[in-house]
Amino acid sequence: MKRNKEFDPYAYYFKSVQGPEADCEFVSDTYKELRGTRPLILREDFCGTFAVCCQWIKQGKNNRAIGLELDPEPLNYGRKHYLPKLKADQQKRLQLVEGSVLTASPPLADVVIAFNFSYFLFKSRLMLKKYFKQARKGLKPGGLLIVDAFGGEAALEPNEEKSKIGNFHYYWDQVSYNPINCEALFHIHFKRKGEKKREKVFTYDWRLWSLPEIRETMIEAGFTRTHVYWEGTNRAGYGNGDFKRTEEGDDASGWVAYIVGEV
Repeated sequence: MKRNKEFDPYAYYFKSVQGPEADCEFVSDTYKELRGTRPLILREDFCGTFAVCCQWIKQGKNNRAIGLELDPEPLNYGRKHYLPKLKADQQKRLQLVEGSVLTASPPLADVVIAFNFSYFLFKSRLMLKKYFKQARKGLKPGGLLIVDAFGGEAALEPNEEKSKIGNFHYYWDQVSYNPINCEALFHIHFKRKGEKKREKVFTYDWRLWSLPEIRETMIEAGFTRTHVYWEGTNRAGYGNGDFKRTEEGDDASGWVAYIVGEV
């Protein structure tokens, strides 16, 4: 990725895509709902700049976090920009592992998460199952694997969504979709006021997995039960960020959900 001294792609990604506080709240509340207590050890797979790990540690004095990431670039960014914002005692409760989610064996966690659809990079059922099995091995008894997913008819054709965030525009660009193998190509673009649109700042070559496929593969990987948490909508029909456990979703043109696997 080409760098511009005046443009920080990870900072704009954080502002546009990530919500560590909401993520940590959902993880903690879901574990409490299913297990009756609060989790302490979080493992963030595909952690990137490990912003969620940092938030998790800030959230509780006994919380520990493990960040697992193959690419050293975002890890180094997090070390430079996020790690210094943690107090010395908080930094001691963070462990970063540079390695593959398919082979690394970090300490056991109460919860393993793979958010922002990162595991969609696995394009075969075999590889998805391999990842879920490895995630399960990394969980303590009673642990949870939590992933997110998206879909709907809007995800089945090329389209571009534009959102204004502060003083810039964020673009989520779906370039293609192949119904034969369910593979799709996406780009993230940014445009700051008075500047040209910055094309293809981030690119994702994914398979769009359906909820039944994800749940069935989790069971095949050894999880005992799975749950879907479906997002509610506001009066305008858009997602409201409130996710409830259910077995019946609405026929929305675009939807986001969490899938939880129980050990």
